[in-house]
Amino acid sequence: MTTADRPVRSVLYIPGSRPRALEKARGLPVDAIIFDLEDAVSPDEKINARNTLAEALQAGGYGARLRIVRVNGADTEWGADDFAALAALAPDAVLLPKVNSPDDVAAAAKHLEGETQIWAMMETPEGVLNAAAIARAPRMGGFVMGTNDLAKELNCRDRPDRLPLMTALGTCLMAARAAGIPCIDGVFNAYLDEDGLRTECEQGRDLGMDGKTLIHPAQVAIANEVFAPSAEEVDLARRRIAAFDEAVAAGQGVAVLDGRIVENLHVDTARRTLARLDAIERLGA
Repeated sequence: MTTADRPVRSVLYIPGSRPRALEKARGLPVDAIIFDLEDAVSPDEKINARNTLAEALQAGGYGARLRIVRVNGADTEWGADDFAALAALAPDAVLLPKVNSPDDVAAAAKHLEGETQIWAMMETPEGVLNAAAIARAPRMGGFVMGTNDLAKELNCRDRPDRLPLMTALGTCLMAARAAGIPCIDGVFNAYLDEDGLRTECEQGRDLGMDGKTLIHPAQVAIANEVFAPSAEEVDLARRRIAAFDEAVAAGQGVAVLDGRIVENLHVDTARRTLARLDAIERLGA
């Protein structure tokens, strides 16, 4: 399964400074892990966290989970050493904080070898406004929405419907889709509020997001459920394909199912739904 084909329903942040959490992550049913050297690690623990994470990644055991390392910014005293340490570890991707332009990505790409991708934290107004160019930058593999930082920069109010963030979420999602890369929704801070988490996951899924970044293992099950095709969606996909195939065999260009027209575009969506289900089942296996 290539990186582009992997499900990214649940993307869990794990502090690189916590050996116990790094060990526990090996057994969690998450699609991807962000090993965090940035916000989740205090300044006096940065070097220890880098070494602790290096040992964990060298030991392996994370299976088919996508391994993403969030480094410190290039403008910090730890950024260069983070990249130097990653060169030998070859994670699936490096996550850059506060990406403002494709130049930020290009500068980071010079330090990487092999197939390691770059993912971008989209968490500044400038970054959002440059989303289309960032999405096509070298080695770009995906967007992660930094909704907490973005809300701070916008000076907007915290609303359950996230209305103040909709322009940024939609802009980044549009850019990601145009470039053919995944876009992961931001975190839900109240990790014990299951109803709130489900509502926000469903909103993100309705928008078209590929998955949700998470801050606690308790959030994994809901994200995995919401961002996977539902039983109803799978059933509809199969029936649409069957109805369209039958119509084509009869020399017709469209089909009718449940009183609705089924065209090529609906069949393409149906096939993507089934392919996504297959990828999730293979990842679980």
